[in-house]
Amino acid sequence: MLLDSKIYVAGHRGMVGSSLVRRLRDGGYTKVITRTRQELDLFDQNAVLGFLKQEKPDYIYIAAAKVGGINANNTYRGQFIYENLVIECNLIHGAHSAGVQRLCFLGSSCIYPRDCPQPIREDYLLTGPLEPTNEPYAIAKIAGIKLCENYNRQYGRQYISVMPTNLYGPNDNYDLINSHVLPALIRKAHDAKLRGDRELPVWGSGNPRREFLHVDDLADACIFLMEHGYDGPLVNVGTGEDLTIRQLAETVMRVVGLSGWIVFDTSKPDGTPQKLLDVSRLKALGWSASISLERGVRMAYEDFQRRVA
Repeated sequence: MLLDSKIYVAGHRGMVGSSLVRRLRDGGYTKVITRTRQELDLFDQNAVLGFLKQEKPDYIYIAAAKVGGINANNTYRGQFIYENLVIECNLIHGAHSAGVQRLCFLGSSCIYPRDCPQPIREDYLLTGPLEPTNEPYAIAKIAGIKLCENYNRQYGRQYISVMPTNLYGPNDNYDLINSHVLPALIRKAHDAKLRGDRELPVWGSGNPRREFLHVDDLADACIFLMEHGYDGPLVNVGTGEDLTIRQLAETVMRVVGLSGWIVFDTSKPDGTPQKLLDVSRLKALGWSASISLERGVRMAYEDFQRRVA
């Protein structure tokens, strides 16, 4: 990418999109294009195509999506599959129709089978059943990957797909019902500290293992791939290290300054037993994550205190 390339970031107000915009501008890119949902309705195919034909971006990052934690995924199943399918179809097909050659589609590690071998390699895609609680979202993301793959094969486009592990960081959603596990734990720990509680309630058994990636590391990886002209297959983005939900909760308590103990609510679902990505493909290209979990959680807590607390 050249510093004066026109780069459209779809979903720039979300956690991933805002990080991409921040990193691009900090890197000297002068033509970063954004549109709010009031300015551009991504559910409107004609509006999306008209916008892309008028702006003619050189690069597109698709960070726009309907996202949420286990409860949101399992409750709003129809919305998750429909809204994500419509957004990605309008943007990917619109990019092709507008003559855009380079595009980066952001997916999720939930695309992989629930019980596949660990760490998860990119070629494990479609080798087994998905985790039932987020199957609609995963299917929508898989469709986006395949859309990119087949537009590349049929039309010679260079549309890449990036699959991050569990993300957290600035501009996250800290809602206790619909957020992901790490921001929910930050909110719970902070609220418990303010009330003077000694208990931190945690969904599930605490035994599942998860990998966490700071969103600024993801943004760096996505920009790295575009800058280096990568046009190969699906790429995992993660740290290559995981920990239990219990260990994660202990880390959050330490950062927030909550003294006490964890109470596990085993009536709530655990989700996938383990999700650890094999990141050897990305490492071989020369990129590795740089933000440690402890440092990242501190950054996230500072963001929470600024925006929410």
